[in-house]
Amino acid sequence: MMDYSRKISERLWNMPDKGELESRREATFIDDIIQKSHIEKELLSHLDGIKTVFDGGAGCGRFSILLAKKGCAVTHFDISQPMIDKAKELAAKEGVLDKITFVNGALEDLKGFNDKTFDMVISFDAPISYTYPNQKKVIGELVRICRKQIMISVSSRLGTLPYLANPIQKCQFILDETCDDPFVKWCIGNKENAIEAYHFNKDAVMKLYKDGLMGGDSEIAEYENGGTPWCITYTFMPDELEDILKHYGVKNIKLAGPGAYARTLPRELLVKIMNDSKQRSDFLDFCHYYDSNPFVCGMGKDNLFAQGKL
Repeated sequence: MMDYSRKISERLWNMPDKGELESRREATFIDDIIQKSHIEKELLSHLDGIKTVFDGGAGCGRFSILLAKKGCAVTHFDISQPMIDKAKELAAKEGVLDKITFVNGALEDLKGFNDKTFDMVISFDAPISYTYPNQKKVIGELVRICRKQIMISVSSRLGTLPYLANPIQKCQFILDETCDDPFVKWCIGNKENAIEAYHFNKDAVMKLYKDGLMGGDSEIAEYENGGTPWCITYTFMPDELEDILKHYGVKNIKLAGPGAYARTLPRELLVKIMNDSKQRSDFLDFCHYYDSNPFVCGMGKDNLFAQGKL
């Protein structure tokens, strides 16, 4: 499995349409809007003294472009060439192409970067979790190349467990059911079948709770048959992530669970809020405040967010 996690990631994220699909997520799903808003607020409030940034698993450039526009020199690092290509296109439109260095690579291999190379190191949307069984080592490497501030988000075990009891959870966060996004269409079209086929599987839930691992033999078999399965994913408990960061010398660690508050609202109300600019702004502000409470950090929608200083 040590080699397969990387191989599966490379094949999945290098599908030709990945760059375009990923770049539209904030226009498609409310939970993505909330998560990206939370991260943006944290980034913009921690830029004092930050001139160089490493963005690991930078995708289509949501944050590397933001930071470049704030004057940072950003190294945009990703395993997916289609996403890098999309990021270059978006960076050019924003006038910051010259402020970003694009590197195609895997987080499992950062030996090309010297210790303390970057003022800030970031890695969002859980690429660390896709490096199983090397996730702890990868965190250590991200800390190694960081000089001042580190911010990461990983797959949350407590946040993921409700998915196993709710196969239609993504439907709650669809912003516009009439859009052309293929995943939105799939969620809507598959909803009734998912409910009909549903049964609560205590063994599956307990297995994830205990070992934190999603995927394995079936994903490897699908990969071997030429498919593009979802990445083998390790999910973290909050205290586990904090202990790993402390082990590598990170201080002043703060955890958050973006999306924890929004999980409590039905889709009808979330859509109403998002379609009113004042309510949307106020809601995102309060989500950030609520989701930063350490007592709810484990129940973020997808990710467990952590930040700290070196």
